[in-house]
Amino acid sequence: MKKSKRATAAKAKKGRKTSGSRTKVVPKRPAAPRRASRAGAAKTATKMTGNAASKDSSTATIRGLRTKLTQALRRVAELEAAADTDFLLDIPNRRGFERELQRAIAYMKRYRASGALIVLDVDRLKPINDSFGHAAGDEVLKAIASTLTRQIRASDVVGRLGGDEFALLLWNLSETDAKAKAAIFEQAIDDLSFTFRGQHVTAGASAGVALLGAQSDAARALEEADAAMYVRKAHRRHEPRIRLVGS
Repeated sequence: MKKSKRATAAKAKKGRKTSGSRTKVVPKRPAAPRRASRAGAAKTATKMTGNAASKDSSTATIRGLRTKLTQALRRVAELEAAADTDFLLDIPNRRGFERELQRAIAYMKRYRASGALIVLDVDRLKPINDSFGHAAGDEVLKAIASTLTRQIRASDVVGRLGGDEFALLLWNLSETDAKAKAAIFEQAIDDLSFTFRGQHVTAGASAGVALLGAQSDAARALEEADAAMYVRKAHRRHEPRIRLVGS
């Protein structure tokens, strides 16, 4: 009996040892969690790569849009400049000159500055066009524009109002100085000589002056200078419509 009890106790103890050793071995199998961790890391890396690629793509798109916007703005500026410029003479046309005149008068009103507006009309352009063609008339206009541009300061403006009529915006001139300057312009154009079909031809010009100041209005100033120009032209009617210097 005693033997049997001892044998039974020994077997139970051995069974407990065996069971304990087996339970210790079970937690040593972490393979599944490691695989899940690797998959998560790969997914995170893929997501980060995708975000970086998306960011690079957005940056490139923004850069491209900025470039297109800059080009569009440059083109708009070119078109606006072309709209304000006489295509033949490369000086402001009526639209461009009137804009410069309005800006100048706004400045004069703010800072109590002064100036003068001169409207100048070519006396014999039509007979030159009729006798020698419009190419000859264009040559005369180009020479007059070049002559007027050489006679003014960098701050002054010369423009073509249309046809054979020019306008000049001059800063800081008294009435006496403005009229003297108008006479200089007339003389400089009178002195120009052209040769068409073997004939030496002169054109001539008549100039009218209007003073500019803080109380001036652009439209009114143009009307005054234009009226003064026609008075001056009437005084020059005794001259021949077209003078032939020689042949």
